[in-house]
Amino acid sequence: MTEPFVQEHDQLLQLKPWVADNKDLIAGFTTKNGGNSTGHFLSLNMGFHVPDLQEHVQKNRQMVAGILGVPLDSWVSSEQVHEASIKKITEEDKGKGARYLDTAIKSTDGLYTDQSNILLTSLYADCVPLYYRSKTKPFIGLAHAGWKGTVLGIGTKMLSIWEKEEQVPLDQIEVAIGPCISQNAYEVDTYVAERVAAQFGEEQLKEVTVQTRPGHYLLDLRKLHYLRFLDYGLKKEQIYQSSFCTHDEDSLFFSHRRDQGKTGRLMSFIGRVVCK
Repeated sequence: MTEPFVQEHDQLLQLKPWVADNKDLIAGFTTKNGGNSTGHFLSLNMGFHVPDLQEHVQKNRQMVAGILGVPLDSWVSSEQVHEASIKKITEEDKGKGARYLDTAIKSTDGLYTDQSNILLTSLYADCVPLYYRSKTKPFIGLAHAGWKGTVLGIGTKMLSIWEKEEQVPLDQIEVAIGPCISQNAYEVDTYVAERVAAQFGEEQLKEVTVQTRPGHYLLDLRKLHYLRFLDYGLKKEQIYQSSFCTHDEDSLFFSHRRDQGKTGRLMSFIGRVVCK
C-alpha cells in the first residue's frame, strides 16, 4: 500500500485515501513547520501542555483552523493521560480544549462522534495516532496510543464500542495508523516488553521486538497495532498504515525521543464538515 498521508501544505499532511473518498471528510496530521513558536517549539507547536507561550499555540491553532476551514469553536481536544478512556463527543463538547488546556476533556485518550461540523483532535510527539471511520454510518474517531495505551487495548477498544454500542458493522470500519516513531528508533526496557507479553502473549512480543542487548528491545508499536487490528477481525484492506517516522523525519515532525523531551506537539485531526 502506498503512503496514505500526503503533504498538501507546509503545515499539514492529509489522509489522502479517506479525504478523496468523501468530500465532507477532513483528516490528517500536522507537521512542525509554518507556525509562530520559537526555540524548542519551532514552529507549529499545537500543544498547550508544553512550556511554549500560550499565545503562540493559539496563533498556531488559528492558522490551522483557517487552512482547514473549521473554526476553533468546532474543535474538541482532550487531556491525554496514556490510558484507554474513550468518550463520545456531542455538540455540547464543541470548543473544549481548543483555546485553553484547562477546558479540555479530562483524562481521555480516545474521541469519537457521529455528528458533523466537529473536529476531533489529538496530540503527539512519537506516540501512535489512530484514525477510525465507518463507510456506511457517520462515525469517525481518534485514539492516542503510546505503549501504555497500546497495552491497555485502546486501539481495539474503539472498535468494540462501535460494534457493540453503536451497531457499526466491523466490515464497514476502516482504520489508519498515522505517523509515529519507528521500530529502529524506539528502544524499550524489559518492563515494557513484559507488559506487552503479559497482554498479548510471548509470540506476539517476538513479532514486534528485536533484542539489542540484555534487557533492551526495539519495539514496533505500529506493527503491534496492525496485528491487533487483524486479530480483532479487520482485514488487511481495512487498515491504512503510514511509513513516516516522527523520530527520523526531522524536517517534518517533533520527536520526544530525538529532542530529549524538549519539543512541541503534532496534532491528528478528523471531522465531517458539511458546511464551511
